[in-house]
Amino acid sequence: MSVLQNAISRRRLLGGGLAGGFLLAFHLPTYGASEPAPGAIKGKFAPNAFIRIDPAGKTTLVMPQVEMGQGVYTSVAMILAEELDADYQQVVLEHAPPDDKLYGNPVFGIQVTGNSNSIRAFWKPLREAGAAARAMLIQAAARQWKVDPASCTAADGQVRHSGSARKLGFGTLAGAASKLAPPKNPPLKDPKNFTLIGKSLKRLDTPHKVDGGVVYGIDVMLPGMKFATLAASPVFGGKVHHVDPGPANRIPGVRKVVVLDDMVAVVGDHMWAAKQGLQALDITWDEGPNAGISSADIWQDLRKASEGSGAVAKNTGDVEKALGQGEKYEAAYELPFLAHATMEPLNCTVQLKPDSCEIWLGTQVISRVQSTVAKLTGLPLEKVTVRNHLIGGGFGRRLEPDMALSAVRVAQHLDGEPVKVVWTREEDIQHDVYRPAYRDTIAATLSGGKVAAFKYKVTGSSVIARWLPPAFQNGIDIDAIDCAVDMPYDIAHLHVEYVRAEPPAVPTGFWRGVGPNNNVFAIECFMDELARKAGKDPIAFRRAMLGKSPRLLAALDLVAEKSNWDQPLPARAGRGVSVQPAFGSFIATVVEAQVDAHGEVRLRRVTSAVDTGIAVNPDTIVAQLQGGLIFGLTAALYGEVTVKNGRVQQSNFNDYRMLRIDQVPPIEVYVIKSGEAPGGIGENGTTAGPPALRNAIYAATGIALRRLPIDRDVLAGRKSA
Repeated sequence: MSVLQNAISRRRLLGGGLAGGFLLAFHLPTYGASEPAPGAIKGKFAPNAFIRIDPAGKTTLVMPQVEMGQGVYTSVAMILAEELDADYQQVVLEHAPPDDKLYGNPVFGIQVTGNSNSIRAFWKPLREAGAAARAMLIQAAARQWKVDPASCTAADGQVRHSGSARKLGFGTLAGAASKLAPPKNPPLKDPKNFTLIGKSLKRLDTPHKVDGGVVYGIDVMLPGMKFATLAASPVFGGKVHHVDPGPANRIPGVRKVVVLDDMVAVVGDHMWAAKQGLQALDITWDEGPNAGISSADIWQDLRKASEGSGAVAKNTGDVEKALGQGEKYEAAYELPFLAHATMEPLNCTVQLKPDSCEIWLGTQVISRVQSTVAKLTGLPLEKVTVRNHLIGGGFGRRLEPDMALSAVRVAQHLDGEPVKVVWTREEDIQHDVYRPAYRDTIAATLSGGKVAAFKYKVTGSSVIARWLPPAFQNGIDIDAIDCAVDMPYDIAHLHVEYVRAEPPAVPTGFWRGVGPNNNVFAIECFMDELARKAGKDPIAFRRAMLGKSPRLLAALDLVAEKSNWDQPLPARAGRGVSVQPAFGSFIATVVEAQVDAHGEVRLRRVTSAVDTGIAVNPDTIVAQLQGGLIFGLTAALYGEVTVKNGRVQQSNFNDYRMLRIDQVPPIEVYVIKSGEAPGGIGENGTTAGPPALRNAIYAATGIALRRLPIDRDVLAGRKSA
């Protein structure tokens, strides 16, 4: 999303008072550099997040980003406490209510958690807010003591006077500090003086996950609440033709059958009654125009579309001329639709009354949930209250508000009582918003053992055009070409195109790793094939072309050392490498794998080296990369959503496989010490694993697979590649 990031011109701090305590707000503007901040003109605040310090000394950060397993709440608390010099044990975080004007993510301009940018987006504003608050607390103490503020310091939630033993807690100073004007451009700590940032601190959410105290959206319980589950048309775009509610109504505990145009829901006293009632129904569907669509049709259309010209995203040098001056190598790589399969299935709790609507769920787009529900119900925006909860896996699925809309549509047929709507695993997987299928075609020539020309074309659906239309300009989906237009290699002649090709019947959306998913896979796999053509070792081949990316080169050198790259391996075992500069981080990964005679692949070892800038919490970085690698390797080995007769064929973890615990190899992550601003880390592992695995298989067998998931029949020789 670098194009959008460049539009952010500045971040301003605004301050003010709060009765009984101290309030400091900071604003993340999305207006132009020539426009003053609204609050600066009128004296009113339009904050994006707030620091609250109460008289007891508790520091609360109302945070627009949501926790979905990535550890962001702990890291955010560390950043705030570091610059504020607060007592880290007394820093707590609250979910922000929906409000794009107050809490809009500076990258997207709306309130959203995604794109691995929570730390990247809020790193500087949080530090500035904490530093300003610390300066005001110190000034308040100095005034009370009648001393020079320079003689005072802050630490662990207290201000101390260096010339005496006097000290005052932040809570005691909160009232006086709230009356002071916040300083402009407060000095930030030198990283060498950090006391929290850089330490592997325990996550704040872990204890309550262990004792059951954490409340996810699916855990919400309200007095008098009913439960519902639903069945949507098995063919996207289909409608309900006929259903007899009688069989469901005879199930004990069933209260109502709600028949809508495209789905049927059963409401009961508990989930079991609702589920049994739904299973008792015999629903016939008007399947509509998509009933004959199959995966073969979709791939045929995608391959045909890839033969045409696309919108030019980048053009350096003269690719066509350079391609004609040497032997041209060509390849095409294909990635299938993928489901999100979050451990917490879709759910949403709603209480709809004539004049209000309350919603409880876990979402990555809280303000979109509010606005779309307001539009559906006709209620004023302020009458729609959305309460966000921790998310049991987002992976991009909860960047959509559809689950809230469906739940509200069910609630519209009740009498004001709250209802929790829960999707079964089967319904969740078969009615997902899927990772797009992509076909990437490449042509290249070599000169002097390096890539001389590289022509690259991405063909696939545009999530950005639907999800954030202003970012879709001149036919270019900036996400679909991420890591292609800014590939790290020194290539004099580079041409990148994008062809938008929307599949019939299959809705597409963001999936963990987003655009780099397809581009890192295709580019890094082709680099291995080109290395073999040039007679070069894959790491040496890459190393020779990374002169403009010293951070990535350092990661590559480190992973080569730590993975024992040059050491011998057993028969049909190999090591594969991939590199990527994605989400502001630089990562190199080596996968070691072995292929047996039946084509089965065993993961032996995974090694990653990453420069993600200043590591706020190294333990979280390691955990995120390990989880991402497992997520991506799972997809490479098993992940594929197929369509037959307009229906998604996969339904649960029996046919949409996950890596089992006994299949996960040792995963070693090495975090490179860096003084650069933090990069994103939540998605990098997902995109790093598949090409490194494919390249390991290539090294072990000599078979250049160009499609995921891994085809065991090809590896066993039962069919050709």
